[in-house]
Amino acid sequence: MDRSPEMDAFLAASAQALRSATRGEAARAAEAVIQRWDSRVGTAGPGGQKLPVCDWVDRALVGAPIPRQELATAFAGLKDRLAWKRRASADPADTLFWDGHANAVILGPGGIEVRDDLWVGVTVMAPGIRYVDHDHPPEEVYLALTPGEWWNAAMDWTDPGPTGFIYNPPGIAHAMRSGAGPFLALWYLPL
Repeated sequence: MDRSPEMDAFLAASAQALRSATRGEAARAAEAVIQRWDSRVGTAGPGGQKLPVCDWVDRALVGAPIPRQELATAFAGLKDRLAWKRRASADPADTLFWDGHANAVILGPGGIEVRDDLWVGVTVMAPGIRYVDHDHPPEEVYLALTPGEWWNAAMDWTDPGPTGFIYNPPGIAHAMRSGAGPFLALWYLPL
């Protein structure tokens, strides 16, 4: 499989944003993800699948901060190829969360490019949504494309701003939430 020009543009913009934003453990994790996507190309994944909450993606991209505009534009070239899904553990009875969030994998299991050595993905949330507390073994770096807040067991709720990042160490409980507008964030995990 050859990578599309759109995927190449997204990965180049991601690498630039990660390298300019991260430091410390987050920079090390980000570099591990970049090295993995540079080392090989995965296989072609499933086609696009959209959920109703995905209507917020275009609105979020319009408001992407200037420092992340290149990344937002590159992501827009891929968004229609993504297979958007609700969190597997989401409870349909919690209609606010069920209808207010979606995740998609860009590189990784079930992604546009299927890989087993990393996850690069995206989360969209409607305004006023709090993502459920969760944890996972891989460490994780987030880059925000809209305002939003993150929490983990080692820090209070914080908005990293238009040039910042969030780093979650391996296995730490964490969550995120949108404010008055839509939430759109990219996540990068070395496996």
